[in-house]
Amino acid sequence: MSREEYQVPTGSGSPAVGTGSFGASAPRDYAADGGGTMYYICGDCSVRVPLEKGAAIRCQKCGARVLYKERTKRMVQFEAR
Repeated sequence: MSREEYQVPTGSGSPAVGTGSFGASAPRDYAADGGGTMYYICGDCSVRVPLEKGAAIRCQKCGARVLYKERTKRMVQFEAR
């Protein structure tokens, strides 16, 4: 199949995402919208650790440095091929 015969696959009726900007959105300013604190899970003691931008990456309870990002609460759905 030559390059000229190739046709870009179309989505299943979903609107185009990120047209023109390749899916990149504007940088978020967490301090401005009050969402400056992100929560992570400690790898050792499994406690929920709040972290702000520029804060030391360390558990406040046990001092461990392995923190995992929390899983999103939104539904995540992928289209199988």
